[in-house]
Amino acid sequence: MAIVLALISAVAYGISDFVGGVISKRASPWQVAVVGQSSSTVCVLIAAVFVESHPQPSDWFWGAIAGLGGGFGAAFLYRGLSSGRMGVVAPISAIGSALVPVAVGLITGDRPSTLAVAGIVLTFPAIYLISHVTESSSTGHGGALDGAIAGLGFGFLFVFLGQVGSDAGLYPLALAQLFSVLAVILTATALGATWVPRNRRAWNAVAMGPLGASATGFFLYATHHGLLSIVSVIAALYPASTVFLAAAVLRERIHQPQAVGLAFAAMAVALVAVG
Repeated sequence: MAIVLALISAVAYGISDFVGGVISKRASPWQVAVVGQSSSTVCVLIAAVFVESHPQPSDWFWGAIAGLGGGFGAAFLYRGLSSGRMGVVAPISAIGSALVPVAVGLITGDRPSTLAVAGIVLTFPAIYLISHVTESSSTGHGGALDGAIAGLGFGFLFVFLGQVGSDAGLYPLALAQLFSVLAVILTATALGATWVPRNRRAWNAVAMGPLGASATGFFLYATHHGLLSIVSVIAALYPASTVFLAAAVLRERIHQPQAVGLAFAAMAVALVAVG
């Protein structure tokens, strides 16, 4: 069950990143992030009304901290996607989003099976190959750096979201989404960027709300059924769907190393699932 939920989360994250990347090329990424995260907040809040909830004080705390990491990650991801090649920036962000929770999970007591460990290990070369940059498709250091910073933010999102209790319901997740909006605003303000969505195209990011809400929601429930170290690496494979969409819609070429990386990703999921 945990693997299926994590895979759904990965697909939702990947589609959301693709949509956000397309919109960010025509509008300020900060405005896109604010609109998208705000839309996700509303979607989660509506869903929370229909889910039985018994959150503890610690659940609210972890939700808020997770939101700060997620907002920070989203802000830099969209900034990278706005200036870089979509099939590269998103995969780079996945490295940090997988490394951080895997390390924390193993340190705090996760003991996956041998096959699952093999799948976790295989995930990292898969992400590296998927994020392979050729000379002709280089995004420059800016896009790559934004992707790396975003990965750290998402990594901490995964770690802290994984601490929310199974009886907490979705209200702590709604708080996380709200704090992600605040994180985007604070980051944009610190960098002197305009975050108020004045560009009409930025409001198209409202469509990202259900995707972002689904992604974080399925990840949250996945952590209730499986180990953080395993669930996180599966969710971190979200760039695969971004790469596929970039190739199908934007005609970005999937290079041979990226194809091998996608195959490795499939093998990693299979090993984790069997383990």
